[in-house]
Amino acid sequence: MESFEHKLQKFDPGVVWLDRTNRVTALNSVAAGVLGVTVGDAVGTEILQLHPEKSRDKVHWLLESAGCPVTSPPPMTMMINVPDRVLLIKVSKMFDGNEPLGTCMIFFDLTEVTTNPPGPLDDSDRLRQLFKLPVYSRNRVVLLDLTTVSHFKADGHYTTVYTENEHYLCNLSLSDLEERLDGTRFVRVHRSYMINVHYATAFEKLDEQCTVVMSTDPAEHVPVSRSNLQKLKLMFGLA
Repeated sequence: MESFEHKLQKFDPGVVWLDRTNRVTALNSVAAGVLGVTVGDAVGTEILQLHPEKSRDKVHWLLESAGCPVTSPPPMTMMINVPDRVLLIKVSKMFDGNEPLGTCMIFFDLTEVTTNPPGPLDDSDRLRQLFKLPVYSRNRVVLLDLTTVSHFKADGHYTTVYTENEHYLCNLSLSDLEERLDGTRFVRVHRSYMINVHYATAFEKLDEQCTVVMSTDPAEHVPVSRSNLQKLKLMFGLA
């Protein structure tokens, strides 16, 4: 079976050159198409201004982290809706001797290999739904089959993704995922948790805290908030 890394070699990358102040000095046609701009309009623009407001913190973090010495690379995947895209991004600082000249940003558009095409009846404002999830594991990016995911736990702007016996880091927020996943399968049960109801095996209450027991190894007890309790009881036929 062809590896994901080999598939990436067939993609046309988007390339953006930034100066010391993160303003665009050059970009290729792939980058211009994904960002929805012309080359002439983009040159001279601060890169964060080419991204929607909700994505700017992540892009800023990525640009800042590129200059930090680390023993292992940070997660490289992020979702950027410019427009409805899933991008794999990496940035590198460029130097002339010891002085930084700017930044090179390279990205691959993974939209077609991670999301379902929009159906004829879909709302035009609805984001394309994911069927593969870009996650970070052992210094590699893996496209995880969503049917193997049992639940998610929020971790700031990022999310820990759990399967039956593994967990992965995804740098999509829980809110991003909630927008992109099938709501009949993946249900938000808490501010910090979302479950795949197919992996729920029991519903328990200890003192005042309700939990859903997930069929993982070992079994995970996912907390259910009071605001989501009635919704979950209806789904499980308990109300």
